Amino acid sequence: MSTLLEGYIRRILSARVYDVAKETRLHDAPGLSARIGNRVLLKREDEQSIFSFKCRGAFNRIHNLVKARAAEGNGNDGGNAQPIAGVIAASAGNHAQGVALAAGKLDLKAIIVMPRTTPPIKVDAVRALGAEAVLFGDDFDSALKEALRLADERGLEFIHPFDAEDTIAGQGTVAVEICRQHPGELDAVFVPVGGGGLAAGVSAYMRYLRPEVRTIGVEPVDAASMHAALAADERVVLDEVGLFADGVAVRQVGAATFELCRECLDHVVLVTVDEMSAAIKDIFTETRTLVEPAGALALAGLKRHVRDTGEAGKTYIAVSSGANINFDRLRHVAERAEIGESREALLAATIAEEPGSFRRFCEALGRRSITEFNYRYHDEKRAVVFAGVEIEGGNEEREQLVGSLADAGYPIEDLTDNDTAKLHVRHMIGGRASLENERLFRFRFPERPGALLGFLTRIGERYSITLFHYRNHGAAYGRVLVGIDTQGVKGVSDILGELSSEPGFHCEEESSNEAYRLFLA
Repeated sequence: MSTLLEGYIRRILSARVYDVAKETRLHDAPGLSARIGNRVLLKREDEQSIFSFKCRGAFNRIHNLVKARAAEGNGNDGGNAQPIAGVIAASAGNHAQGVALAAGKLDLKAIIVMPRTTPPIKVDAVRALGAEAVLFGDDFDSALKEALRLADERGLEFIHPFDAEDTIAGQGTVAVEICRQHPGELDAVFVPVGGGGLAAGVSAYMRYLRPEVRTIGVEPVDAASMHAALAADERVVLDEVGLFADGVAVRQVGAATFELCRECLDHVVLVTVDEMSAAIKDIFTETRTLVEPAGALALAGLKRHVRDTGEAGKTYIAVSSGANINFDRLRHVAERAEIGESREALLAATIAEEPGSFRRFCEALGRRSITEFNYRYHDEKRAVVFAGVEIEGGNEEREQLVGSLADAGYPIEDLTDNDTAKLHVRHMIGGRASLENERLFRFRFPERPGALLGFLTRIGERYSITLFHYRNHGAAYGRVLVGIDTQGVKGVSDILGELSSEPGFHCEEESSNEAYRLFLA
């Protein structure tokens, strides 16, 4: 065992964390385990009082600072050492709450400098823990500079979010609990990596006590600072990082964390936004808890590892590191989760511009659930539709679906991996059309597999559709907006009565709707 590792093991075993933290449970995930062919357990750090593991490292660091200052006061300097005036940190997330909680427990003044862009829920949480929240700048770097300035001006101790030995040791107590709770067969522990504090502490202790167990770090593909550092064998600074998993959006890992991870971390897996979203859904399904993207990062990496290696029959632990998710993030997560699990295909299909073509295309899709179906009149000969389709067999089924549609004569573009399509275009299908005789109708019908095909069958081939928008919202009713070209067609007004006559169906005309007039007509 190296001198570096030996020193950290002593620190981890003597770390003081349980004044504010609790021993969190290992949560079996039977459904997910059955699905991926490996036993999966979740280390539930989202169950801490601040919904994150960060309280461990923060308390250990601050407690040891207080202890060291007290020892100085009782030493050879005649007892002139002054007690700590307070602590300060820069953070917009979990570290802020960890420092605030630890300082409150130790009766210390705490100041947290947060960017002005920090969601109010996080600012309120810091203040509720008794700390002073100072809003400064528009990003973390600005907040950090102000925190360091205030630390120097007011004589406060700056508490780094990850790059301190005592902080790393505090986070390492997660591994102590894992080894005590699961002494049996274990193949790998997956940990999220931001600045590297948790990964360093966990990998160090696992290397010491369970060297046969791999410790695998997980980073987003657009915030892979540890992956880049290990590849270069030195710390690097990323030009920019993605902010979806804001808890790990770090441009450069710590000096201390890098040295320890270079020795103890087996390797790093990279995952996408879609994969993190799918992992959030997995954890919710198993625990009924909504974790933040960084909190689901380890599980996303575990699943990626299984797909890449084909391993089966193994036992894995993923650290669920935090549950401080912004509510407004949920819509984005829900939209990307099915793609991340390879359960949705996004397709652009060219079909003939003629009555009945939508129904025939839906028939070609088979009895699959359609999550989205968008169209706006293009020209007299062809129509291009944007369709989301649920699939069960992953990428293999998606490729088969694209092939079968092509064989049926439909030119197809697979947009499933197209970020522009997923983030923007799917919400922008539309535009104005010069159709003097267009009328707009809104329909509602019971949602079930095949419901959209049934709806199109009811419309039949009597009408020329000029606009179509449908999304599966996961509700009991499907909702469709339809434009119909009424030129040369008699009895269009009968549509309302005809389709509303069946149980559960509702139809009303929206041709005079102001939003339609402004953006679509």
